[in-house]
Amino acid sequence: MLFILYYIVAIVVLVMHFTGFLGRHNLEWLILVLAVTVFPAVIYL
Repeated sequence: MLFILYYIVAIVVLVMHFTGFLGRHNLEWLILVLAVTVFPAVIYL
């Protein structure tokens, strides 16, 4: 269940990044937070 919620949040953040919403509202740090949370999973797998 948490994986589904994580993927939904990740997709929303990426869509907002590519539409420019994050840049206009100084929220680009969300992309870095998303990358940091993905990194341990990549190392583990």
